[in-house]
Amino acid sequence: MKKQIFLLGLLVIISCKETTNRDYSSIVLWKDNDETSEIAANQDHEKPRMQYKLIQSRVSDKNEIFRPLYHEVAEMSEAEYEQLKPLILEQDIPTIQQHIKDGKINYEKLVRFFLYRIYLFELDSKTSLHTIIALNENVVEEARELDKLTAADRHPIFGMPILLKDNIGTEGMNTTAGAIALMGNETNDAFIVEQLKKNKALILGKVNLSEWAYYMCNGCPLGYSAIGGQTLNPYGRRVFETGGSSAGSGTAVAANYAVAAVGTETSGSILSPSGQNSVVGLKPTIGLLSRTGIVPISSTLDTPGPMTKNVVDNAILLSAMTGKDAADAKSVSTSEDFVGAVSVPGSLKGKRFGVFKDLLETDSIYLKTANKLRDLGAVIIEFTAPEVSMDGFLTLLNIDMKNDLPEYLNAHVQNKEVIPMRTLKDIVEFNLADSLLRVPYGQSIFDGILKDSTSLDELQLIKNRLEKNGRLFFDTPMDQHQLDAILSINNYHAGFAAVAKYPALTVPMGYRETGEPISLTFISKQFRERSLLKLGHAFETATKIRKLPATFK
Repeated sequence: MKKQIFLLGLLVIISCKETTNRDYSSIVLWKDNDETSEIAANQDHEKPRMQYKLIQSRVSDKNEIFRPLYHEVAEMSEAEYEQLKPLILEQDIPTIQQHIKDGKINYEKLVRFFLYRIYLFELDSKTSLHTIIALNENVVEEARELDKLTAADRHPIFGMPILLKDNIGTEGMNTTAGAIALMGNETNDAFIVEQLKKNKALILGKVNLSEWAYYMCNGCPLGYSAIGGQTLNPYGRRVFETGGSSAGSGTAVAANYAVAAVGTETSGSILSPSGQNSVVGLKPTIGLLSRTGIVPISSTLDTPGPMTKNVVDNAILLSAMTGKDAADAKSVSTSEDFVGAVSVPGSLKGKRFGVFKDLLETDSIYLKTANKLRDLGAVIIEFTAPEVSMDGFLTLLNIDMKNDLPEYLNAHVQNKEVIPMRTLKDIVEFNLADSLLRVPYGQSIFDGILKDSTSLDELQLIKNRLEKNGRLFFDTPMDQHQLDAILSINNYHAGFAAVAKYPALTVPMGYRETGEPISLTFISKQFRERSLLKLGHAFETATKIRKLPATFK
């Protein structure tokens, strides 16, 4: 039987259609129903990997987030929503654009569809993934304006609703990194957001993340932030991890809350939640996408990246964000045709892939996938990874964050009277003033950063050594066997790719017996994104692994 979930009070309003003059300023859309006590009572039965202290945010009011667009959502009936499902749900961008061109839908209806889904699931305490932190109150009007424009030479991202990880600067919505310390942080658009808007993408809203991009506390649950609460996995609420730190980006895409989302990665923060939520995630080469306007961990390793339901959309979103940024010293221009790379399915015949012997022996899905690739004509070379040292990795992150965060606070916080903190030490002291509310899992990593006295000269030696070792890890088998890519699982080798500054693309590979997603990760040398997208697209087309979470159909 089809599951019927209705928002509190929404059914009556939809059926009556009395929306024009109705005042929603005091309507209650969400009633607090914290699941933490229920989880504690069922710990022995559920055996969660993460021990949650709380699920709901103690500082954010979902009613304040969802009221402003409630009248727009109420304009869509359940019947219209159901009619739109086959046109939008799980469809790629070219297909949706064709439906719009054919007059079957328009950009306004596309936005309403995704808003309807968000309200439908996120305002029900039994299905909420606690993934939406903010919504763009003007998004429906912006979609209407796009519908008025005559057809022209448009980027395929035109009119597509996109969600952003809440460490990416966006005018009109606060940029919090999930932290109470930045709760009122007003910023201009990050460079990549400027590029998206230039290409007429629609910024739908902001999504939850692991607070401070999961570089604040040891052992805290992935996907938790004080602002957003605990992000939950649509394939297994309270059962499977969401991955981090781009947890909201992964869960929102998996649940079809938008066409696509943007995440960020320092080491595994796109690959991990993409793998855990059965979506396609690309961690680009450092510099391919600008970092300006993004709350940093490390100017050495940070990068944003696209997270999508399929490889075609990934290429489209990537291309919509590229551009040379004079404010980012590592930013590069590119003329690569990422969209063209996936315009037709490629072949895997003759492609040479390196696979880790130890993973073949320990993961049956990885082994099955390697055999499938052989059947598709690929050449599979088994190898044992060279042993290289990653000593100093945390020191790199520590000293970079100690220096990069103050630069961000000084350069990008527009309302400094509201956000007076200027250093990491200021933020640590702010958190200590009410640690149970602000840092319920502690801030041990922040404490470690403050204690780290590594000099900048020492740091540079560490950076050089790690980059050399990271490239040795991949280049040894790649050069020896003339590989097109090395194949990993989820974020298993994200740290090596991070320090090597190599790109990595993860694509759904299967589901374990429990239903937990698992992904195949393609890794190659710098600026080989186009090749990775072609390989990922060929694999995706041949296997068609991804499926919707059962509750979110």
